[in-house]
Amino acid sequence: MRKQFLFIFLALIVANTSQAQGKTTRIGYIDMEYILENVSDYKEAKSQLEQKAQKWKQEVEAKKLNINTLKESLKTEKALLTKELIEERETEIKFQEQEMMDYQQKQFGADGNLMRQKAALAKPIQDQVFTAVQDIAEAKNYDFIFDKSSDLTMLFSNKRFDISDQVLRVLNRTEKREQLTKKQLKEQEAKESLENAIDENPAMADRQKALDEKKAAREKLIQDRKLEQEAKKKEYDDRRKALAEEREAKKNGTVSETAKTTAPATEAAKTSTTAKPAATSGAPGVNGTEQTPTAEPTMSKAEERQMLYEQRKKELEEKRKKILEEREAAKKAKEAETQKTNTTNN
Repeated sequence: MRKQFLFIFLALIVANTSQAQGKTTRIGYIDMEYILENVSDYKEAKSQLEQKAQKWKQEVEAKKLNINTLKESLKTEKALLTKELIEERETEIKFQEQEMMDYQQKQFGADGNLMRQKAALAKPIQDQVFTAVQDIAEAKNYDFIFDKSSDLTMLFSNKRFDISDQVLRVLNRTEKREQLTKKQLKEQEAKESLENAIDENPAMADRQKALDEKKAAREKLIQDRKLEQEAKKKEYDDRRKALAEEREAKKNGTVSETAKTTAPATEAAKTSTTAKPAATSGAPGVNGTEQTPTAEPTMSKAEERQMLYEQRKKELEEKRKKILEEREAAKKAKEAETQKTNTTNN
């Protein structure tokens, strides 16, 4: 009843103020719980406090377990004990129960350690929020700003009057300003001006959202192209390395690993290339003497590169085909297993 009276009283003040000034009254609200949950320092400290609370709970449970053990022991041995021993054990159990309840109240009571530490944890952030709310109210001419999470009952609140995100931005800016250079500070101020304009104009917020989506799509396209270029560069480097190994092997009179893989294709090419000179060997020369057999023509570098490229392409194609076959086999095995499981269940 008191909350409703307070709300009606504030509404009457707003109406009277609006009529007296002859202008539109600006009203906003914040959600303190939402703001606290989105402040990194508060979240980290709250996590540590929750760890403490968990440890206290474990201690309470250990005390309860010990008390239950004593009760079970007394129940089992009661027939064998004297009246004095029974009273002594019951007194000990009551003492430990009272001790456990006092400890529980100390840690989790209305004025316990958990509540006091929560209040102490939230107070610095709340003070910053109050300062930020005052700055926003003065800068944007707000007449009233309420706290949705307070004792004041808000039966309805339109989201467009919620300035909680604006308060969070102010808190984050204050934290970042201490670490910014002059140039970064200037850029930050320009960004803040744009954010303030967006807050004042919902249509502008929609346009900004569309621009951000386009920017994200463009950045993704650039990233995809970059990855594609890196893949092509790697393939080119591999071919160049293979050619260098081939030349070095020929220079040393050895056979490189790449040459071993391309040997059958190379021999076939040499046979077709040298067939014609072999047929003309032994033909009479100009002076009636037989001509000496000419040396076998060697392959050009361009032909070698083309051959290595074709070989590499073929290897990659076979590798890709093998991967696809393995995936298909795994898929069929999984389907068979699923069908077997369904049949077993039925």
